[in-house]
Amino acid sequence: MKHRMLFLFLATALAPAAQAAQADQINASHAWIRLLPVNLPAGGYVTLDNRSAYAVTLVSVQSNAYGSVMLHQSATDRTGRSTMHALDRLIIPAHGQAVLAPAGSHLMLERAAHALRPGETVELTLTFADGSRLQVPFLVRPANAAE
Repeated sequence: MKHRMLFLFLATALAPAAQAAQADQINASHAWIRLLPVNLPAGGYVTLDNRSAYAVTLVSVQSNAYGSVMLHQSATDRTGRSTMHALDRLIIPAHGQAVLAPAGSHLMLERAAHALRPGETVELTLTFADGSRLQVPFLVRPANAAE
């Protein structure tokens, strides 16, 4: 009985450790920033592939190059009017992907810490629901970049 209780305790205590950190399950590719003129917010785009059997939740993004980075969703309503709203999280499905792209889910980057130029690389840190983080280099591209 004593050994069984110890086994159950250890199995319960170690179960979260057996599941890898959410950040370790994500592959980020095609990461880029559309740089807009003057002090307009820039758009950040990336493809996030989830290699795990569990959904992974992105909860925030930070960068030393920007004072604010927010998850946003663009959409077109029934009247054809474009709308945009902030997202508090982005779920990347098990064995699936989330694509942050123009006219869809994207990152809104505001208050650049310094003037950025096309061709530079900016590090963004993605934070997931379990607290794990993934640093991703984003290529800065000009305003007329499409993808």
